[in-house]
Amino acid sequence: MSAAAGGRPRVVLGVGAGIAAYKVCELLRRLTESGHDVRVVPTAGSLQFVGAATWEALSGHRVDSSVFDDVPGVAHVRLGQEADLVVVAPATADLLARAAHGLADDLLTNVLLTARCPVVFVPAMHTEMWQHPATQDNVETLRGRGLLVLEPADGRLTGADTGKGRLPEPDEVFDVLRSALRRGLDGRAQDLAGRHVVVSAGGTQEPLDPVRYLGNRSSGRQGYALASVAAARGAKVTVVAANVALPAPAGVDVVRVQTTEELRVQVLAAAAADDPVVDAVVMAAAPADFRPVSTSATKIKKRHDGAAAQIELVQNPDILAELAALREQAPPVLVGFAAETGDETGSVLEHGRDKLARKGCDILVVNDVSEGRAFGQPVNEAVILTVEGQATPVPLGSKEALADVVWDLVAGRLGPS
Repeated sequence: MSAAAGGRPRVVLGVGAGIAAYKVCELLRRLTESGHDVRVVPTAGSLQFVGAATWEALSGHRVDSSVFDDVPGVAHVRLGQEADLVVVAPATADLLARAAHGLADDLLTNVLLTARCPVVFVPAMHTEMWQHPATQDNVETLRGRGLLVLEPADGRLTGADTGKGRLPEPDEVFDVLRSALRRGLDGRAQDLAGRHVVVSAGGTQEPLDPVRYLGNRSSGRQGYALASVAAARGAKVTVVAANVALPAPAGVDVVRVQTTEELRVQVLAAAAADDPVVDAVVMAAAPADFRPVSTSATKIKKRHDGAAAQIELVQNPDILAELAALREQAPPVLVGFAAETGDETGSVLEHGRDKLARKGCDILVVNDVSEGRAFGQPVNEAVILTVEGQATPVPLGSKEALADVVWDLVAGRLGPS
């Protein structure tokens, strides 16, 4: 029974010949323990890193790598035809090249030619190999066909080398796969393929002295969920992260900042990118509204007389309004977030509508953050307002579910890529 008919989702996990293959064992465990039926298809070279016995024990299925294995079952055609998702990890430079050119010299490359489901490549290789023009051309070719090629992570590589080319962490890859599989089973295409989006996340901190700062309770979870879902829908994603302690989403570029001014500089720079041009900016970060007029070079001491300390504050720049004011240079779609509580002057939704009018953005996600809601939580609920007056309630659920609704609205405004 196929997943579309209510059975377990069928996943083909292709494994390339790279040292990162050992990390894919954990990805396989995450898939099987969450109810996916996984067939592992390693390349012959990858078996030098992780043997067939390991893959068979973790998946519960026999493992084949040659088109001459299981000939009566026509595995080289059947596996791709029946799959709900195909993921290749690690996707080496060689595998990306063979896939881009339609070669079919082993079982995995045959599966890639017969698959009609979402296909996700998770690259891992040395920085020089990833940056080589041939590899970049192959990546663009695959993305142009509607396949999802994640960006590799920055970090420690084989030996003493460090740079871009590391396999993203299994948990982060798993989140992308769940989103890609969900959309594939729903029959929805990767509607953000070919798009470049910028997402801000987290909460800024304004230093008071060497040990203290003004800040807020934003964890960055919602911003990272927006980034992860956008990547799963095919977008190139740049995240400007303010003091986020979470693992970076798989397949995105992360720029780290601390203060509101740093966030402003990096968001404006990212929004002005022209290679590729940015299509949307989602301001999910929570910038501090105020900062100290001056920062003490030494720790501010307590007053022995118990008198209150006086700290003079100045208002921070409004990044969302500044982006909106640059409409000729700004991306076509601008999304803001409003963390609100009701008061004597109006309800949460009334404050949200007022903010949408003042800020000049196209879409505003309004969160009720009273009683500890939203901040730091794995779930969220919101009402999404548009400049045309549309209001879309999103019931309490995962932050990824809210992210999908936001990107649905953004994709509807962008049209075909």
